[in-house]
Amino acid sequence: MRAHIPRRRFGQNFLVDQNYVRRILDAVAPKPGEHLLEIGPGQGALTAALIAGAGHLSAVEIDRDLAQALRQKFPSALTLFEEDALKFDFGRLEGNDWRVVGNLPYNIGSEILFRLLSARAQWRDIHVMLQKEVVQRMAAKPATPEYGRLSVMLQAFFAVKKLFVVPPGAFFPAPKIESAVARLTPLNDNAPLIGESFAALVAAGFSQRRKTLKNALASWCTPHDFVAADIDPAARAETLSVEDFARLSRITSLRSAKN
Repeated sequence: MRAHIPRRRFGQNFLVDQNYVRRILDAVAPKPGEHLLEIGPGQGALTAALIAGAGHLSAVEIDRDLAQALRQKFPSALTLFEEDALKFDFGRLEGNDWRVVGNLPYNIGSEILFRLLSARAQWRDIHVMLQKEVVQRMAAKPATPEYGRLSVMLQAFFAVKKLFVVPPGAFFPAPKIESAVARLTPLNDNAPLIGESFAALVAAGFSQRRKTLKNALASWCTPHDFVAADIDPAARAETLSVEDFARLSRITSLRSAKN
């Protein structure tokens, strides 16, 4: 593939260390015939390995120069969508047994995770590489500094596991921070257990972390809702478990449905 100057606006840090390519491949363990989607294939370091394992790969790449080079390198084994992952319609993918892999751009990594979350019924599993601090937030437990909206929203629907850390030197250009690889595996369908207000409650709860739930959720919850959910309104959002948020959202949703 011809030389490519990394574009800062796309957050391009290309994985070049083959040791970590192999480690990611071992974690994904693609098999022939599986439906794989790579987000941001870049220069194709992971792409080639994934195709070797699965036989075929679909990918979303926004950079037209990289997209052209990828088409030339993988003329028949790659279905390439030259689009922005933040705008891509995952519904265009046929079926609901897809495996997602991606070295996500640091500047929009969390946004892509929320997009994947919105299409969660389509995924068998997700393997992503992001800055280490984001992976720590993804897997964080309640009452820790890293625990927040991203933690709750992902853990409500996925088992999140940090797999390993990737040093800056594994990339070109080398970022100033460490990265990490995480695996997200869908939980049994939790949707019936979570009220319609869940996402809004979580967002409101963490919008001003220093506020008590009584104040942060004043537009959503009545005093009776907190009593019914067995949650202290004087607590703060970071002390609530995923189950606490789910229980509170069910109660507020049921109340709203009755009114």
